[in-house]
Amino acid sequence: MLLVDALRGVAGLEVLTGEAAELRRHTRFELGGPCLLLADAHSEAAFVEAYRRLQASISPWTTIGRGTNLIVSDRGYEGAILRYSASSIRAEGLRVKVDAGAELNGFIDYANARGLAGLEAMAGVPGWLGAAIYGNAGAYGQSIHQRVQSVRFFDGAELREFDNAECGFRYRHSKFKDNKDWQILSAVFQFDASEAAALVERSRAIRAARDAKFPPSMRCAGSIFKNLLLKDLPADAATRIPAGRIIEGKVPAGWFLEQVGAKGMRVGGIEVADYHANLIYNAGGGTAAQLVELLDELKRRVFTEFGFRLEEEVQFVGF
Repeated sequence: MLLVDALRGVAGLEVLTGEAAELRRHTRFELGGPCLLLADAHSEAAFVEAYRRLQASISPWTTIGRGTNLIVSDRGYEGAILRYSASSIRAEGLRVKVDAGAELNGFIDYANARGLAGLEAMAGVPGWLGAAIYGNAGAYGQSIHQRVQSVRFFDGAELREFDNAECGFRYRHSKFKDNKDWQILSAVFQFDASEAAALVERSRAIRAARDAKFPPSMRCAGSIFKNLLLKDLPADAATRIPAGRIIEGKVPAGWFLEQVGAKGMRVGGIEVADYHANLIYNAGGGTAAQLVELLDELKRRVFTEFGFRLEEEVQFVGF
């Protein structure tokens, strides 16, 4: 109750406790135990005030996004969790300002309908915009950093803004990953003009293809391991890769997983899809411990066979 009391009276803050704060309810894997409280800040001012009050508290606390790429311990998290859920989208010509709590797919639909081209190939990627920037999400040849003009964030002491170069974007990475106490609040994107109908159709086709591999109802995080940059692989491993599996200098993690027999593997209620070696899902009754056990076994097999360690795209809380 002390944490709840600490946040009492913050305008624009919704605080969940008890069953509502069971983190399995707030992650796509539907895994994870409870936290002491889950607070949703619906405005920048509410987030900053809640952040400062939690920072002054004794109990541990952390921030998360929508929970799409999150694995939470079965024990849960023995503290408070804060989310920034403001979600407004505002266009000015070819520039769009978006709050970090906006659904990425909703943002793409918004841009497509206005003939704003540049992110339409990312249709179907789940989660909130802030997390997409944090992990520099991408799909089908587009990455979110290609359209980011600036990012506004709170560093724990003050509000700041980075331009694109200052964000330190690289493959599935940004400077925000290196500074996990920084919270992305909003971003400005720069698009190109195009025909709305063509953008809508391309996104529709890509979303259909993604949904066939990663059904929206599937309890998973999409591809769970990062693809590999060919230049970073050990020479012995690089020479074994068929030329057709190298795309724009990257090799799918799924290819390496296929070679070590990943498809169809299972630990308890956690399975690897029999049609996609980099798709791991909760088939029902799974636990976070089982998921981690399966991930560790897959990493061990790839390391034994190819001499490098796969890296997860997902984030971990409570471990």
